[in-house]
Amino acid sequence: MTDYGHDLRFGVFITPNAADAHDVLRLAKLAEREHLDIVTFQDHPYQRRFFDAFTLLAMVAAQTDRIFLAPNVANLPLRLPVTIAKAAASIDILSDGRMHLGLGAGAFWDAIERVGGPRRTPGESVDALSEAIDAIRGFWDEGPPPTDRIEIWLGAYKPRMLRLTGRKADGWLVSKGGAPPEALGELTAQIDAAAEQAGRDPRQIRRLYNIDTNFDARRLAQLYEDHGISAFILMTDDPDEIKRFAHEVAPMVRELVP
Repeated sequence: MTDYGHDLRFGVFITPNAADAHDVLRLAKLAEREHLDIVTFQDHPYQRRFFDAFTLLAMVAAQTDRIFLAPNVANLPLRLPVTIAKAAASIDILSDGRMHLGLGAGAFWDAIERVGGPRRTPGESVDALSEAIDAIRGFWDEGPPPTDRIEIWLGAYKPRMLRLTGRKADGWLVSKGGAPPEALGELTAQIDAAAEQAGRDPRQIRRLYNIDTNFDARRLAQLYEDHGISAFILMTDDPDEIKRFAHEVAPMVRELVP
């Protein structure tokens, strides 16, 4: 059993389609109404079909009262660290402390370069992310300070990113496509080893997992037991699936987890 001491959380990962503006907002408000814990949106500034993630998160914050908010994950190559820091802090203040920050080193480099962003090597992208984490936290220390402590969750799959997660992150946020259940043991072990080497307690790092509707409650409870995954984020735009997740899956996981 791997117990990192984090409370169970359940959330949704909603597609930020600009053509479906009212549906997107309705789904976010539905997640809160059904007592889920977090609503997240992907961040692809080069994707013309999608809303700007931080603008959308601010809009959702204005129309909800309790649910936590996060990009899943913010696209660092197309956003300056100070811009990310100020946007996240602003939303956190305006939402009374409900903002967290999923952050990624970048992908889809052709698309990033096409809209004027840098093309970075894998090593350069990890170095830039490491520097950005320090810059973002430094900005928060100086102001405007967030209402509450904003956790930084890294989308990390490869060894250098996993080591960075262990050294500096508050959370590890990955999808089952890139980190299938059978790989989680090895990946979490790398994070834990890096955390311990840096003098950190691995329990400081929350483990979050983007899942699809094929995961039932018993499987999620097993992921908690085996790998300490404590936050499960359902990738769906189906209101019925959101309700099922909230009313059937989440309560059963809570019953199964000691």
